Amino acid sequence: METTFSMVKPDGVAKNLIGEVIKRYEAAGLKVIGLKLTKLTREKAEELYSIHKGKPFYDDLVEFILSGPVVPMVLTGEYAIAKVRDVMGATDPKQAAPGTIRGDFAEEIGQNIVHGADSLESAKREIPIFFSGDDIIRARLNKC
Repeated sequence: METTFSMVKPDGVAKNLIGEVIKRYEAAGLKVIGLKLTKLTREKAEELYSIHKGKPFYDDLVEFILSGPVVPMVLTGEYAIAKVRDVMGATDPKQAAPGTIRGDFAEEIGQNIVHGADSLESAKREIPIFFSGDDIIRARLNKC
């Protein structure tokens, strides 16, 4: 069993895709153990995307994630990280397969509906940004 992080980005929230994203994760055998609707502070946005600091797209990435509410979630299940990545599809919607979230709903790489941790290390870094006070989630993450 793995625990991972995903987030519906502002464009996904604006397009009313929160339920669809959750439905697809659950259909893949994942269980939602943490979920909320929130608006990020600049500090949290910069912390989330700190691995991209200094890259040409960093400022646009931060501004976009601040543009509206997001829905961060913690998911658990067998091979959760790989399943989330498969369900999301390729980062560039033009390369994402039909039937994936990005393949079906995203229009451009900068606004591609969802974010998902790409590794256990990323999940362990990203989850506490949003769920730091949740004892159940912290206990689950410590088992990974």
